[in-house]
Amino acid sequence: MPIRELFDWAKFPAEFASAAENCGFEQEVILETEDGAITTWERKGKGPVVYISAGMHGDEPAGPLAVLEMMENGWLPGDFHWLVCPALNPGGLALGIRENREGRDLNRDYLLHQSLEIAAHVRWLSRKPVPSLFVSLHEDWESVGFYFYEINLACEDATRSRRILDSVSPIFPAEPGPEIDGHEVREPGWIFHCAEADLPDSWPEAIWLAKNGCPLSFTFETPSQAKLSERVRAHIAGVKSILTIV
Repeated sequence: MPIRELFDWAKFPAEFASAAENCGFEQEVILETEDGAITTWERKGKGPVVYISAGMHGDEPAGPLAVLEMMENGWLPGDFHWLVCPALNPGGLALGIRENREGRDLNRDYLLHQSLEIAAHVRWLSRKPVPSLFVSLHEDWESVGFYFYEINLACEDATRSRRILDSVSPIFPAEPGPEIDGHEVREPGWIFHCAEADLPDSWPEAIWLAKNGCPLSFTFETPSQAKLSERVRAHIAGVKSILTIV
């Protein structure tokens, strides 16, 4: 199936539900909003728990589409225990804006839980097994290349991180420069981030997960100025490269 060139929020929930159900995933609605439900998807397996989230920022549609494409093509292997949140910000996705309808950046609310969306999401995460691996799909309007944040509470593996960059390099080069988004890089495109929030009261999802025992997370950032189909392909390539070495 060809990668979509447009994102249509009105069609996305039904398309995703059809693909996920065909892959044996079970749905749970964690919050109803005026723009549609926030749904989570789980398929239990005997292997490591792998959690993917997308759609945190409504102006970053490549992540939801990448997870949809992976579902439709059967690229989420059955030997893992899967947790998937494909669209965490229905209001933002419906409006095409970063924040939710109340103007809150949801990825800064994982400490205080002031938004209904994140309060519901944290309740759900707290009921589920702690992931061995978390992958969060995002976009950056300021970047020209691909980069990622790594939070690693276990053993650092530079080979794994370079493999992510290599997998995406046919689509996007690594974001250049010794600093990205105010963070020093370990290598071009690779930010090795401590398990502390940049702003103490504004926790992202990855920080909450690290604080609650998730040993390894990657937050992918594709350049939102590029074609949507290329951004989707880059996310898929990065995710598939990790799953071969979990």
